[in-house]
Amino acid sequence: MNMKTRQSPSGHQSPHRQYSPLDHLLMGLDVGVRTLLGQPKITERADPAGKQSDTALSDSERELAGRLMRINHAGEVAAQGLYQGQALTARLPTVREKMERAALEENDHLAWCEKRIKETGTHVSFLNPVWYAGSVAIGALAGLAGDKWSLGFVAETEHQVVKHLEEHLQQLPEKDTKSRAILEQMKVDEGHHATVAIEAGGAELPYPVKTLMRFCSTIMTRTAFWC
Repeated sequence: MNMKTRQSPSGHQSPHRQYSPLDHLLMGLDVGVRTLLGQPKITERADPAGKQSDTALSDSERELAGRLMRINHAGEVAAQGLYQGQALTARLPTVREKMERAALEENDHLAWCEKRIKETGTHVSFLNPVWYAGSVAIGALAGLAGDKWSLGFVAETEHQVVKHLEEHLQQLPEKDTKSRAILEQMKVDEGHHATVAIEAGGAELPYPVKTLMRFCSTIMTRTAFWC
């Protein structure tokens, strides 16, 4: 790894590590292992469900809540793969940094969703390795297409996620305030990530690409609902 200096906000020279492609690959592998084994690096933010009372749910309500949270957890696994794939091929350092920051915030969602899944007595998707690997490949291809398309892909992905979250908020049992608090915060975060991607220069994707993305998302959500 190379070292170079940069000016700190105070004007002093400070060392700045410049990572090689191999470094980014190894870091991506570390993220993948953490994502799939349930030990992602999270931010300082508290779990939104922590302040909510654990209202008693019927067996059917608990099962539905667990399945919906499993879908959202699978979506976050895919998001990690997408961000890591794009970070490998992003051409501008600033784009890579924005994606890595967004990926870190998505780790919060992973941790929150997995905790709630366990509380409902169910499990994360058995196909998480498939969702992750496929998303890494898609993210890398998006990055190779160019930063504006890569960022546009992020924005469109987040817009579609927001729509899914809105649907799940309507489907959740009304008494499940814990799951609802998590999804509400996720909705805010995903919308912010989309805005950041657009402001960073993301281009609007062609309609056929958006349609294909929705199709793939539908397959994943329907599969994750059951396994």
